[in-house]
Amino acid sequence: MIEVIGNRLIFIASGTVTSDNKLGLAERLVQLHDGLSEIVRKQEPMEAAVEHTFVNKDAGATLKLGQARGIALLVPALAGLSVAEYAPNLVKKTVVGTGHAEKEQIRAMVKILMPRAVFDTDDAADALAIAICHAHHRGSATGRMAQAGAA
Repeated sequence: MIEVIGNRLIFIASGTVTSDNKLGLAERLVQLHDGLSEIVRKQEPMEAAVEHTFVNKDAGATLKLGQARGIALLVPALAGLSVAEYAPNLVKKTVVGTGHAEKEQIRAMVKILMPRAVFDTDDAADALAIAICHAHHRGSATGRMAQAGAA
């Protein structure tokens, strides 16, 4: 979660919503839903941004990611938030300057753009990168925004 004031980005919070991989898919999706719902309830964001799903060689993994992404789209939409979507290459190009940046480059640039940012996983760094991308592409309105795509 970041706050945008003009062209200034302010780190608010970050983290990763997880699920218990010993549970069935439906129960795991409920855990993701409940975790994201709690974040939206506590943080009261004004808008959200989610990364588009990329298709990889493992169709099963892509399908599961798509289902989790559906939760990431649904939760903020149910809360009445506008939800923007961005391609992974656009996020990388916006934050790092190249559409094929590595995870380490994304983490480094997030820290440069928001020195007070704290994140404990690549997913949390990616979520902040998506929020930065959204801040850049959405205009110059002021407000808090959530990134719900790092499920």
